[in-house]
Amino acid sequence: MSQFFSIHPQNPQKRLIQKAGDIVLGGGIIAYPTDSAYALGCSLDNKQGLDRIREIRRISLDHDFTLVCRDLSDLGSYARVSNQVYRMLKSNTPGAYTFILEASRRVPKRLVQAKRKTIGMRVPENRICHALVQAVGEPMMSTSLILAGDTDPLTDPYEIRQILESDVDLVIDGGFCGLEPSTVVDLTGDRPRILRHGCGDIAPFD
Repeated sequence: MSQFFSIHPQNPQKRLIQKAGDIVLGGGIIAYPTDSAYALGCSLDNKQGLDRIREIRRISLDHDFTLVCRDLSDLGSYARVSNQVYRMLKSNTPGAYTFILEASRRVPKRLVQAKRKTIGMRVPENRICHALVQAVGEPMMSTSLILAGDTDPLTDPYEIRQILESDVDLVIDGGFCGLEPSTVVDLTGDRPRILRHGCGDIAPFD
């Protein structure tokens, strides 16, 4: 049965954040709030956790996961970015954006988009999410918490616990996150390309 932590969305309790980070580092998978919707996440090197998330969501092996990062230094370490792209990232992080970037060698091959050699990355503004990644000390693998047959993510942490209590190790109650996903921006070309219009304002990339 999964653990359930109620964490204050504006002032996350350090003790609970650290315990959540320890669960991630110990090989657990968690359901947690982000800037856009609830997500499933695990540590970067947790291949078994990745397989468990795929099973929960019933997604294929080629499904693209996102790296949820602590800050710009993570983006610079796990992606190859030009000075121009770095300035754009600096101006628009943290926030409700997922950026498609060229993956560096530090990204596990199982997470890299096979044909384009890219990876989705985001730096969260959500205080719980940001504190959690800081506690983990490295990016987390993540995907929106959308179950098979659904078009929208789950938004009620108590419903998430009821449905997934045997499938995840921790559910974090951080309140309502909303249904709208992050805005996805491809920064691998000469100009930014909006792949999905979500929570993040697209004006900086038009």
